[in-house]
Amino acid sequence: MQADPEQFYTEHAHNVYLYLMTLCNEPDTAEELMQETFLQAMRSLGRFRGDCTVYAWLCAIAKNLWHAELRRRKLHPSAEADPQMPDPARPPDEASESRAIAVEVLQRLHHLPEQDKELILLRDAAGLSFRTIGKIFGRSENWARVNCYRAKQKLKKGDDNK
Repeated sequence: MQADPEQFYTEHAHNVYLYLMTLCNEPDTAEELMQETFLQAMRSLGRFRGDCTVYAWLCAIAKNLWHAELRRRKLHPSAEADPQMPDPARPPDEASESRAIAVEVLQRLHHLPEQDKELILLRDAAGLSFRTIGKIFGRSENWARVNCYRAKQKLKKGDDNK
């Protein structure tokens, strides 16, 4: 692994940030968690065994930090986001039909269990292999393949939390 922290950060920061955005969809939170991810990674660099890619290792750290953030938020609940509020990140000139489809898919995705959401986003949005996804979850490649398939089936059916 790289000994130069600046090069290590430069090489992986963007992808870790994108991964965190798939989890939280909050740019400020993703940025904070990304910084914390690299801080923890640098502290535990000696414990990196090399049995997965550096990116998978960083994603596992980032995922654990995100789960800690979710636990913290449950202890200190803030105002829930209004589901009727339009997403400001979407361009206003987008075709209405494709926008309606995208909104429907995102709504279905939002209602899936966290693990299913994460599996779909890692596979389809981040383009990760089943092997890498399995390593992020501490499971096998086959586990990732089967559970990604099941999560997509739930998404297609609009099956809420089942």
